[in-house]
Amino acid sequence: MGLERAARALPRFGILAAAAPVAALAGGLPSIEARPMLGPMQTHNVAGLAVILGLVLFATILSLVYLRERVGWLRKERALQDELARLDGAHDQAEMLLHAERQVIVAWAGRGEPMIVGDAGFAQDLRNQDPRGQDAALRGHEGGVRRLLAFGTWLTAQDAQLLDSAVAALRERGTGFRMNLRSLAGRFIEAQGQAVSGRALLRLRETTEERRELIELRHTLEEAKRGLSALAGLLDALPQPVWHRGTDGSLAFVNAAYAAAVEAPNREAALSQGLELIDRPAREQIARQPGRPGLIGQPLRLSAVVAGARRTLDVTESALDSGRVGIAVDVSELESVRADLQRQMDANVRTLDQLPTAVAMFDARQRLIFHNAAYQRLWDLDPAFLEGRPLDGEILDRLRGARKLPEQADFRSWKADVLAAYRAVEPTDTPWYLPDGRTLRVVADPNPQGGLTYLYHDVSESMKLASRYDALMKEQAETLEALKEPVAVFGADGRLTVANRAFAATWRLDPATLAGKPHVDAVIAACRALTPDQGAWAGIRQSITGLSETRSSHACRLDISDGTVLDCSSQPLPLGATLLTFIDVTASANVERALTEKNDALERASQLRDTFVHHVSYELRSPLTNIIGFTQLLGDETVGALNERQREYSEHIMRSSAALLVIINDILDLASIDAGSLELQRETIDVRATVEAAVRGIEDRLAESDIRLDLDVPEGVGSVFADGKRVRQILFNLLSNAVGFSEPGQQVRVEARREGAELKLTVTDRGRGIPPEVIDRVFDRFESNTLGTKHRGVGLGLSIVRSFVELHGGRVEIRSVPGSGTRVACLFPVEPAPGSGRLADLDHVDDGARGAPGAGAKLVARSAAANLDAAE
Repeated sequence: MGLERAARALPRFGILAAAAPVAALAGGLPSIEARPMLGPMQTHNVAGLAVILGLVLFATILSLVYLRERVGWLRKERALQDELARLDGAHDQAEMLLHAERQVIVAWAGRGEPMIVGDAGFAQDLRNQDPRGQDAALRGHEGGVRRLLAFGTWLTAQDAQLLDSAVAALRERGTGFRMNLRSLAGRFIEAQGQAVSGRALLRLRETTEERRELIELRHTLEEAKRGLSALAGLLDALPQPVWHRGTDGSLAFVNAAYAAAVEAPNREAALSQGLELIDRPAREQIARQPGRPGLIGQPLRLSAVVAGARRTLDVTESALDSGRVGIAVDVSELESVRADLQRQMDANVRTLDQLPTAVAMFDARQRLIFHNAAYQRLWDLDPAFLEGRPLDGEILDRLRGARKLPEQADFRSWKADVLAAYRAVEPTDTPWYLPDGRTLRVVADPNPQGGLTYLYHDVSESMKLASRYDALMKEQAETLEALKEPVAVFGADGRLTVANRAFAATWRLDPATLAGKPHVDAVIAACRALTPDQGAWAGIRQSITGLSETRSSHACRLDISDGTVLDCSSQPLPLGATLLTFIDVTASANVERALTEKNDALERASQLRDTFVHHVSYELRSPLTNIIGFTQLLGDETVGALNERQREYSEHIMRSSAALLVIINDILDLASIDAGSLELQRETIDVRATVEAAVRGIEDRLAESDIRLDLDVPEGVGSVFADGKRVRQILFNLLSNAVGFSEPGQQVRVEARREGAELKLTVTDRGRGIPPEVIDRVFDRFESNTLGTKHRGVGLGLSIVRSFVELHGGRVEIRSVPGSGTRVACLFPVEPAPGSGRLADLDHVDDGARGAPGAGAKLVARSAAANLDAAE
């Protein structure tokens, strides 16, 4: 600082210094007036002195300027030295930083060779090769440059191609880049390129351990991001809403199920709008739950609106360092199922309480957790004691004290054996014989979660029944063995299960063979030697082994070669078994055979009788017609007048001939019925008119017998579709029969009524009635019983009535009380039934006329002479 002040003072000092000699010179010179007195010598001396003084002044000024410039030069030198020192420090710092890490800088200026700063052997150390094996041309500085710029020799092919492309773009267009590479030796290289002052600079450096860790962390981060993306996708696939809250409580992440639950279009909308699934009080309650980060709290059950519907949710949140994460599980169906399960359990408890079997459940600590009512009744224990959940051993001790357990010599060992079931893996089944005579079947079933379930079955009655069953089976076996009739039982599989001695003796079978339970086919094959009737055995086999839906009994008759006749009967038994019995009917078969032969002879005789009567009737009809005709001529007195006696004889002849004609016509009608040639002429007839017509045919006999007729036919009785002539004939025969069995002065009643779809014609008399032993035969042919009256007949009237009524599809009902009269009712269908008019379905055609029970014939009605015509 003193030097600089001196330099600044030099100009002022120089001026003063130069002015001093001048002033002195001027002071030492004489005045103008005195100059002429001086000599020339003195003038010359003054000039020299002035020159000297000028030189001195110049030198002084020059010195001062020099000094000033020297100060400026020193200042510049000092600045340059400072800059040089700074640059040396920066150079040293750059050298230090350059060599602090393994790196190299390559600079290109135009098309010339690049300048390399740093470790020229940088590339060689990044290869997996020994440098001693390299070519000599690659050694030294030039070799190092060539080796460094041959990226493919120390980088992977992909990284080398990327770096070549980036360097080419840098040198041509100045495009900067920065990339991370991996050498063949597995080391990480950072490559950075940029253009600086027209030069292309490439910086290659091996990253430090921190850089390597950073790169590895980046790879880890990328893996974590991919895992996070996969986790987000997994959470989106979950049907339960999931969310993450930040430390401020706001939503940071939700899954797709959450967005759907809050009715948001997507997750982003749910986050941006801050849509909450649960309300604020519930969130605050969840937030108040104590918990450490990473610890899952207890789920909180609450109700929330999910997608517009109220549901029951189990919400769980866990605290994290970054906030809280939660999930909501829809337990609405679980609650419903739990409620159903509870109802089912309650129903099971009620059901168990209704069971007669005692049930008791013990947990893994051997404490009673459930018992039904039958358990309390079985042991008669105090309900308060049972509600206290006693130990199994305590219950056994109490039961032993009450003498309700089986008597044991060593109770402690027995109790240990009972309690050992808690350690068993399979159920145990033990009988207990109680002192009161009861027998219990005790089943101890281990529970999967530990503990036991006891089932106490009272098998006292079962054992008694089993004993009785065994005794009964022995008794039945002895009974079957004592039977004289052969008996065999075949099972559902067709094998013989039971056979008595009579069965083996009858069919001459070896008892040892029967003891082997042979199949029915083998039994039939052995029995077929005595009776080769294939059809009978086929029926028996079918009844035993058949697979029909409805099992039915089967009966057949077998003729054995020794003349014995057996009636075989198979009866289905439970469980698919079949009982086969054989009865010796040899005597009854012989009697039946004789009766059959006799019956055949009687049928032939009856047929001959019917044929004879039929022919005789036809033969009698023609001369009888002539007699009636000539008698009418005589009675009409067309050939001459008759006296009273002749007229009386003529009338007797006429009445007798008419009666005989009625009999003949009845016989012919019955013959036509038997032959199946009688036909009905159906038409719609008026019921009242038909009844009145029949009554007119019997008026003479009513007057002669002094019988009153009561006719009860309402106007609304209507009509019926039937053969009018046969209906009149039916009524005529009934009225004739009623008049014949009535006493003078009695009454005969005729009624006609509609009853549903039927017409009911009833004839009632007040005569003697019909005895019970006779009433079953009144409809038989030629069955005539006068019962002490004057009525005479051949016994065809009621037979004709029943045949004609049934031919119309109707039926005849008769009721008679001896001494009070008889009532005969004929019921006709208003509309003819399908197939009526034929006797194909009738079960009888006057069995008395045929002489054989069950004889039947088809009858198709045709017109014939009616009794009523003869009577009229």
